[in-house]
This record gives sequence, C-alpha cells and structure tokens, in this order.
Amino acid sequence: MSSHEDWDVVVVGAGPAGSAAALAALAEDPGLRVLLLDRSDFPRDKSCGDGIAPHVLDALASVGAADVVAGWTPLRRLELSHGDVRVEGDMAREVHVVPRQVFDARLVERATGAGAVLRRHRVTSLDLDPLVVSGSLRARVVIGADGAGSLVRRRLTDRRGEPRAIAIRGYAPTTPELLGRQVIRYGDRRQPSYAWAFDRGDGLVNVGYGELLPGDRRRSPAPSRALLLEQLEQLVPGAATTGGDWKGHHLPLSGWRWHQPDGRVLLAGDAAGLVNPMTGEGIYYAVATGISAGRTAARALAVGTADDAGAMHRRDVRRLLGSHLRHTWVSSRLAQSPAVVDAGIRAAGRDRHVFDTLVEIGLGDGRIDTGLVRGLVGSLVRPSHHPRATMELS
Repeated sequence: MSSHEDWDVVVVGAGPAGSAAALAALAEDPGLRVLLLDRSDFPRDKSCGDGIAPHVLDALASVGAADVVAGWTPLRRLELSHGDVRVEGDMAREVHVVPRQVFDARLVERATGAGAVLRRHRVTSLDLDPLVVSGSLRARVVIGADGAGSLVRRRLTDRRGEPRAIAIRGYAPTTPELLGRQVIRYGDRRQPSYAWAFDRGDGLVNVGYGELLPGDRRRSPAPSRALLLEQLEQLVPGAATTGGDWKGHHLPLSGWRWHQPDGRVLLAGDAAGLVNPMTGEGIYYAVATGISAGRTAARALAVGTADDAGAMHRRDVRRLLGSHLRHTWVSSRLAQSPAVVDAGIRAAGRDRHVFDTLVEIGLGDGRIDTGLVRGLVGSLVRPSHHPRATMELS
C-alpha cells in the first residue's frame, strides 16, 4: 500500500497568494483535487499595513471573491509628507483597511467553499522528481505561496542577494488627526523609510514603520525593535506610546526583472519576491500572481503539459506586472534621495496627474510617465521658496 497521497495541485501557504491560487485553479476546473497547506490555523494575524488596494478587488472579482472586504469602511483621503513638505488629497479610487486576521480568513473560507482541502501542516521538504511535498504529498503541480522565508523558493533558486526591508506594525486608537485617512510620513534614515497610519474605520488605526535594510548586514546590522518604534513615534506622535499588538517582519523586495523557473513548481506573492520596493505593498501582487498560478496550473493539467507550467506562469506574470516592476524599481532608486522624495511630494501638490500616478505606482499598477517626470524635474529645478510646502488637493 502506498504511503503517498495524490493531489492535482498542492498549494504551500494559505495567505492571500495561496488562497487566491486555490480559488483560481478551482474556478478553472472545479474537479481538481487541491490541497491548501498552512502551518497556522485561521484566523491568524500577519504583520502588514492591512491596506487593500482597489486592484486587489479587481483581481478577486475574476474569481468571485471581491466582496471579502464587506463591512469595512472604505476611505480615499491620503497624506504624503517628508518633514515640512506635505500634500493631502483624495485618491482616485477608494481603498479598504482590513486586518489580515479577517481578510485572510475570508479568502481561506472562499477557497475551501470552492472545494479546496485546508490542512494545518508545516512543510518540511520538497522533492522535485517526482514532485512530493513533505515526503508523502504527491502533486502534479506545486504552488509556493509560503511567504518571505519560502521553503519552496529556496528549493528552486538561490536569491539571497535580493534587497530587503524591515517593518514593524501595531494598532493604536484612532485620533481626530488620523480619522478617515491613510497617512505616509517619510523619515530621515535609509530610504525608502517611512511611518504609516491607516484608519481601519472601527476605532483603531494600523500604524507602523519600515525601512530598507543595508546591503552589507555584517557591517550594518538591522535596526532594533526599539529603534523602529522610536522612528514611528517621531513621525506619528502618540502611535508607538498608545499602540500594541506589535509584529515585525522582513520584506523581499521586487527587482528589475522577475524570476520563475521552468517546471511544475510555481511561485506567487512574497514567496516569489514580489513586494513593491518603494512602498512595501504586497497584497495586490500576492493575489494577482496567485490567481495566475492557479489558472496556469489548471490549464496546464487540462492539456497534459504540466512541465510547461513554470514557463506559462512566467509569461503571464511578466505580461501583467513586468513593465510595472521595472518602473517601481526605478522609483525606489530615485526615492533613496530625500531631495527626490520632496520633489515628488511638491509635484503631487501642484498636479493632480502626478498625485494619481504616484498612488498607482505605490499601490500596484502604475508606471513612470512623461507627466510625472516633468513634475519631478520642475520641482527639483524650482523647489518651493516657502519654509513649509503644504498642499491640499480636492
């Protein structure tokens, strides 16, 4: 008697990327045997800004799950600032701030409702030929959606040299200053470094601080928890002293080009190294690439070309995100200069197009265009002559 279990698709990690992958695979072929593995029970907390961009809901609509934010108050007001340079305005589309305890559990519920089998299980190994997870779970396709420290990714490729950021997140009581708004305030340490405060709409604000890690961590160690909280308090006074539920995490930031090996193992979300290098946003990338992985797996299995799944997924994700990832890489390099950060904020205050373009680049699908470049250059050449540069967009 065989000690193996046979599955069509094994998804490692049941966060947004994994649950979206399971949903997409089953939307494509409801008869697939899909196993969804996670080391935690749901609901469970995750360190995150909790911001759900409209792009996320656009993607989830394609698998019938756009209502996972139901009951949470949308908001549009955004503040961007660096010192005395500040702009505030309404975003073109509303966003939601939903705790990951709620958002992830709802997606898992949708995936299991569609037919996926959820199992609490810590994956210990991945054999590639034959394709076996943890020594006993045999799969035709594996989807790695197991986060920043992905075992699946380490088994496929060595990406230890990628840029990474570190962040800490907590929850604090909502104050009148933060009510109904998303606030991003850039600091003065290694850029991009910023604090955030995102109103959940239920009396609490998601607050946190993150910064780029040094390339040589032997000479420059990662900042301590105390330093991260100190920076948060400096940029958003009262946030660290009134907040709680602190969680820290590392972020594998996207580069100029995205890598997906050939074969029957697909990567999605943080496990694929897909985190916006300018803002740290990752939920849209997770959901979008999870959907791509699930659909690709189902389609490859349907026509008997599972060995081509990696190449298919790579083409699909590059078509969807390739240009955007290159533009966010350039944006993140530019944002390492405080002068450019200030110029961008001033340009956003003068030009609605620049404001909207910066929001799009930060949230999930924007690109640098001539209007943004013109605004940046103009602000660099003709900076504000006032000691304060506070602008309001209607």
